[in-house]
Amino acid sequence: MKKIVLLVVAMFSMTMSYAENENNNAVQAVQSYDMTTINLRKLAVTLGLTKDQSEVVSDIHRNFCNEMMVAAYADAESREALVEKAVNKDMRYMHHVLSHKQYNNYVKLLNITLENRGLKK
Repeated sequence: MKKIVLLVVAMFSMTMSYAENENNNAVQAVQSYDMTTINLRKLAVTLGLTKDQSEVVSDIHRNFCNEMMVAAYADAESREALVEKAVNKDMRYMHHVLSHKQYNNYVKLLNITLENRGLKK
């Protein structure tokens, strides 16, 4: 009887451990799509944005964050396409707001961010 109880407890603990690892992986995956962690003040200083540019970039970034979170919760098949669409849209809008030099620096920063988060292959 003791062996059966120990076997059940062992199976239960292994199942819980497996489920906990899956939940942690899911949370980490969603966190990699969360672009609200980007500090817009530091971005503005790095790119040398004017006050007007900063306001517009903030609006564009908020839109980008929303689209990335939609991609985070999408099914695996459409996630990559949604990320690509969000990034292309963000870059297109930023191209209209930023100067050529600012835009080139922004593209570098965005590419590095996406690579560090494992979103760009």
